[in-house]
Amino acid sequence: MKLLRRCCQFCLPILLALPLAAQTAPTPAPATPAVATPKSAETAKLDPALAANPAAAANLVWHDVTTWGAEGREWTSQPRLRWFDRFPAAAEKTVTPKVWNLSRDSAGMLVRFKTDATAICIHYQLHKPELALSNMPATGVSGVDLYARNASGQWRWVQVTKPETQEVRVEIIKNLAPGPREYAAYLPLYNGVDSLAIGVPPGAAFEGLAPRAKPIVFYGTSITQGAAASRPGMVHTAILGRRLERPVLNLGFSGNGRMDAAVGDLLTQVDAAAYVIDCLPNMNPKLVTERCAPLVQQIRAAKPDTPIILVEDRRFTNDWILPAQAMFHDANHAALRAAFDALKHSGVKNLYYIPGDHLYGDDGDGANDASHASDLGFMRQADVMEPTLRAALGEAPQRR
Repeated sequence: MKLLRRCCQFCLPILLALPLAAQTAPTPAPATPAVATPKSAETAKLDPALAANPAAAANLVWHDVTTWGAEGREWTSQPRLRWFDRFPAAAEKTVTPKVWNLSRDSAGMLVRFKTDATAICIHYQLHKPELALSNMPATGVSGVDLYARNASGQWRWVQVTKPETQEVRVEIIKNLAPGPREYAAYLPLYNGVDSLAIGVPPGAAFEGLAPRAKPIVFYGTSITQGAAASRPGMVHTAILGRRLERPVLNLGFSGNGRMDAAVGDLLTQVDAAAYVIDCLPNMNPKLVTERCAPLVQQIRAAKPDTPIILVEDRRFTNDWILPAQAMFHDANHAALRAAFDALKHSGVKNLYYIPGDHLYGDDGDGANDASHASDLGFMRQADVMEPTLRAALGEAPQRR
């Protein structure tokens, strides 16, 4: 009995440490694997509105977007490993491996076109098989999000793809009101794109619209990249691009927006309308003190007159009940404010500041996991940032 007890005391911790698969006998695979019905198909039987997009028709005219270009894709004269990578190939040797890998997601890219088609289809190949994240749906991670201008020239949402496989070839919308109009398709936020084409029925007019010049450049974290928007057009960078009628370059790198000098080198190569530096969620007071001023000076040396906007980190929406988290935000904000004040005192011009306390609102409902914005949080963030951006760009304030 003593020997058995010693054996159990020795073996039990090892067994508990093993993965579950190692603790159980393998189950033989069936000779003929069963084909599972997609959950979306099962749900669609109960509510057709939740069904996936219908397949695209066979007789369409397809237009490859690489023939006219995408906004949010700078450094166009430099080689790329994939056309829809955010960074040129040379960046792989200068930025960190994590930033490089994230730069291969198509976050923030926008394709514009005009057509009078009454149905629009999308055909694209995703780079990664993971279509969704634990806190973010496939429509945001891997979807293509379509907007159009209405009769008054305002951007209005149309429809989003609902990916279920890496290759998506679907009808995104049909029965459109007749007449020509301008469209904008936002690309996936947390997936890469290998190819993308827009399909319209034969005989429909179609014109690809070239990317607009001088983007607003956002350099930041997972929030800038778009976590956890329900669809790509709901990120604050996209919202602000529509409101300000300007192109946007989204350089959000999930968990890795840290005011890196190597990224700064790439920023200075862009003919930007303004730079928005929103890296604090991935930093701490010491890192802010070390890196903020050098990054601003790096940009200012190359771009003497381009506005630079520093943004405090948003507060966790539950920091009201987490004292340590609230203190961390206080310290982070103080470090950025000190760097901003020192830069202004040293004579840096065209430098702006956005406080972070109210970026998600004040009711705790602006995030889906305390840290990453919900669609509501992104809209509120855009509301807070818009007046400062307009002032930096020399535009009149807008009443909302």
